[in-house]
Amino acid sequence: MSWMNDYQAKRVTAEEAVKIIKSNDTVYIQPGCAEPEQLVRAMVARAPELENVKVIHLLTAGTADYVKPEMAPHFRHIAFFAGANVRAAINEGRADFIPIFLSEIEALFRNGAFPIDVALVHLSPPDEHGFCSFGVGIDTSKTAAECAKVVIAQINPKMPRTLGDSFIHISKITHIVEVEDEILEHPQGQISEIAMRIGRNVAEIIEDGSTLQLGIGEIPDGVLYYLK
Repeated sequence: MSWMNDYQAKRVTAEEAVKIIKSNDTVYIQPGCAEPEQLVRAMVARAPELENVKVIHLLTAGTADYVKPEMAPHFRHIAFFAGANVRAAINEGRADFIPIFLSEIEALFRNGAFPIDVALVHLSPPDEHGFCSFGVGIDTSKTAAECAKVVIAQINPKMPRTLGDSFIHISKITHIVEVEDEILEHPQGQISEIAMRIGRNVAEIIEDGSTLQLGIGEIPDGVLYYLK
């Protein structure tokens, strides 16, 4: 079977795709602005049918409805990054936080210390050879998909095709859900006066042609403001 025939055979709706998730499963969600929102919404809609599904991810940009108090019997979130959308649940004991370096997370997946049953990912359309890109959310997602028993992919023509070690072949995907959604964006918050001062001081020592690695928060935003 060619990869194109394989692709067509794996196409389903989001609702059909998430039926494969069972009680007590561990579900990985591709983080950041690559969060596969349609798959997450479909999973949460199945809450009455599920118990003790562990949901793991880093920072996500969606609403994280699975951490709402009424979802406690159905989902338990385990965070590798305490983002704003899950912070209250962690503080109230309705979700867990694992403090860990980003560079160490993939080892948990590969050595079986943190087995993944289902990976929900958001990909670019396949190229002529059947490879899809993880787009704007590679981080731990490629390894998570490689280690998961089941991979459900939301495939979106608006997901940019990023290069490097960032691809997965159609043959490795269990279900495909086609969407045409806008990619999520991380909103810029209010920058304090102190953060603006720090940002200005940092920006002054950055030279033309420099390569920058920027984190999330008001200080990196302040640096970028003065680099306009």
